[in-house]
Amino acid sequence: MATETTGAVDRLIQHLGKLPGIGPKTAERLTHHLLDADRDQVLALADAIRNLKENVHLCRQCFHIAEQELCTICSDARRDPGQICVVEQPRDLMALEKVGIYRGLYHVLHGRLSPLDNVGPEQLKVDSLLRRVQTDKVQEVIMATNPTLEGDGTALYISSLLAPTGVRITRLARGLPSGSVLEFANKEMLMEALEGRRAF
Repeated sequence: MATETTGAVDRLIQHLGKLPGIGPKTAERLTHHLLDADRDQVLALADAIRNLKENVHLCRQCFHIAEQELCTICSDARRDPGQICVVEQPRDLMALEKVGIYRGLYHVLHGRLSPLDNVGPEQLKVDSLLRRVQTDKVQEVIMATNPTLEGDGTALYISSLLAPTGVRITRLARGLPSGSVLEFANKEMLMEALEGRRAF
């Protein structure tokens, strides 16, 4: 019986240790916390994780996380369909939404061009963005990729593909320090970046 328990504990430590930002010591602490926690609390956590994998998928239009066919932003009739803000990851979208001033739609690429990591245009949601711009009467595409070498390269690549469509292409203002990441920027920085966006 002791071996079984040890095996179960070791397995959980191993799985928790695979999560980003969690090292072996943190994984061990979390495992022991779960061992000491109330059974209902632990089972509710397990149920939430299962529910996440079974019911959450990508929005068919913008590729943000969703539980329905469209995410809550794409299905909101009050949003402006003439603006699309292009971000690298869902967490970047959530950072911009917290600012509360942007009322357009989004497009989540799920990455950025990175030849050294073998990430090319075919690994990103670029083709679907082009289709949206060509068919949805979009007037402005806001490039909100992170201000890093890869983020800027991705924005430049996408803007070159969009140029023939005649759509207005803008970039977030550089209230964001070069080399930083959107999800870590504060509300004021993001607000200035959105309001001060300029032609790409």
